[in-house]
Amino acid sequence: MKLATLRTPDGTRAVRLDGDVHVDLGHPDLGALFARPDWRTEAASASGPTYPVEGADFAPVVPNPSKIICVGHNYTNHIKEMGRDLPSYPTLFPKFADTLLGAGDDVVKPAETDALDWEVELTVVIGKEVRRADERQAADAIAGFTVMNDISVRDWQFRTIEWTQGKIWERTTPVGPYVVTPDEVGGVRPALKVSTVVDGRVMQQDDTGTLLFDPVFLVRYISTVITLRPGDIIATGTPAGVGNARDPKVFLLPGQTVVTEIDGLGACSNKVVEG
Repeated sequence: MKLATLRTPDGTRAVRLDGDVHVDLGHPDLGALFARPDWRTEAASASGPTYPVEGADFAPVVPNPSKIICVGHNYTNHIKEMGRDLPSYPTLFPKFADTLLGAGDDVVKPAETDALDWEVELTVVIGKEVRRADERQAADAIAGFTVMNDISVRDWQFRTIEWTQGKIWERTTPVGPYVVTPDEVGGVRPALKVSTVVDGRVMQQDDTGTLLFDPVFLVRYISTVITLRPGDIIATGTPAGVGNARDPKVFLLPGQTVVTEIDGLGACSNKVVEG
């Protein structure tokens, strides 16, 4: 299934893609749907009102997750371009719901930076509460996958050795358009092509099969630290090709359009605007 949260005149609605329409699933967003123990059955059998796919206004797939955990240094090529050694453990940092945007929303460039960068990321969405998960529990907790552009404010990110202040700016993180269940993308360790294109120029290309720490491992690892709840989001890291690692460096400018895409999941296409 391909599931989304749409903005409608009556508020946000959780929907299922069905041909050229979105079918209302009877919940205000996917976070509320995933909180239901039988959400898979509900989502597959729902037959509520429909909305046309054409012109759909996508909200963040989960507008208010209890937590957003991001992973750094998880593709070999990207780690090398940043001049670092391969890590023994995942590098984790948080985001917050205020950073999230829909798949077609404008990215707001903060006035405080000229170093706005892109990062396409395969993103896990949790569909079942889990703590200290084993392999089977971790796999079962994955509701599906979506696309995130982990827009980064590089000059603020590298002010200290800890990255968070460069990752949590308001209205900078597109996520969507759909949460796609694992059965549609080859399972819980999918090998999918990922790319970033800025104004028609390809900036990133890789395959999620080359992740150092795969989605199941990450659910196990993070759930050891803290309970993962339905609707929580795990961004699995970005491949080589970020603007900060280029010579000369290249950053996003107002008026540009950045498209982050993952095969089988869809794309976020976002115009950069002044903050």
